[in-house]
Amino acid sequence: MQKTLAIILTIIASSQVYSQFIKEKSIDVSIGFGYSTPNEDIDITGQGFFMQGEYVLTLAKWIDLRPYTGLILTKDNPGNQPNDPVYKSTANAFLFGGKTRIAVPVPWVAPYLEVGLGGSIGSFKTFTPSTNIDYSGLLLHIPISIGLELGPNHNFDIAFTYYFHNSVEQFVGAAAIGISIPLSK
Repeated sequence: MQKTLAIILTIIASSQVYSQFIKEKSIDVSIGFGYSTPNEDIDITGQGFFMQGEYVLTLAKWIDLRPYTGLILTKDNPGNQPNDPVYKSTANAFLFGGKTRIAVPVPWVAPYLEVGLGGSIGSFKTFTPSTNIDYSGLLLHIPISIGLELGPNHNFDIAFTYYFHNSVEQFVGAAAIGISIPLSK
């Protein structure tokens, strides 16, 4: 009985302790032009919509952890495909995972690089002269982003974001703009 009481009190006390290494918390929301492209060097793309939300845990001015969720919706673009109309690259998926952002914390304009690991749930089509993939389900992806944080408090963001889906031989990406909303401590 005493051990159980000690464990319960330890859990309650631990839940009230705040981590000292998290300096700030915020929510980042971004929206933009989405696209999907096969891994092959061929002019086949899908175009559409992208949005993403991130819960930002700032460890220092130059590094943060970013769990994220997002949505990519693309459809085939017959205007820039080869003569055969069956070639396409499309993705309609929910994205989730975690990234780490490393930034150069200079005033007003801070360039950054992000890398992480995540999953995608949705449908993916990659039809090229050498690939014929039509897949629906859960996939692993590797997110990589480059961009700029803008403003005196770096509240605004311009980014090129890529999610590599090697199992369906395509990557999706976005040219997006975003805003950061600080959370009170």
